Amino acid sequence: MQCGVVESMNNDCERSPNRTGLRVNFSDKGEVKERREKFLTAKYGSHQMSLIRKRLAVEMWLFDELQKLFDPSETVIDVDIDEILDMDTDDIRRSHLITLLSECKRPQSDISETVIDVDIDEILDMDTDDIRRSHLITLLSECKRPQSDISKFISDLLDRAKTL
Repeated sequence: MQCGVVESMNNDCERSPNRTGLRVNFSDKGEVKERREKFLTAKYGSHQMSLIRKRLAVEMWLFDELQKLFDPSETVIDVDIDEILDMDTDDIRRSHLITLLSECKRPQSDISETVIDVDIDEILDMDTDDIRRSHLITLLSECKRPQSDISKFISDLLDRAKTL
């Protein structure tokens, strides 16, 4: 696309006598290039970036700790490969492995399908640590872990939330 100023003989513009007869003329040059998508990016200051990193670190820690609290898959199976290789037949090996693996199966009632939503902003908006602690205990009521693990998690979370 080409842009140019063309002087016209007609005096259509009475408001500005200095620019009488000037018009902008746009003409296509045949091929139109594809328009590039424009993206707006923001550059944060160093202080704002440190706050964002700190917040992200607390959220990632929270996610990891909640997975540890609610994932009961810590059963360890000790499979001795030498013992299996010393067995006479594949059928004996297979039955031995099936026995080992059947011991590690969790009952369906132990598998937690509950979604736990811990909102850091909501916790920070609460007035006292006692209110925060009772709110977190309510949220974590379905956790099957020992109470000492839950209490440690809550204390650590409250300490980390204070740094934000």
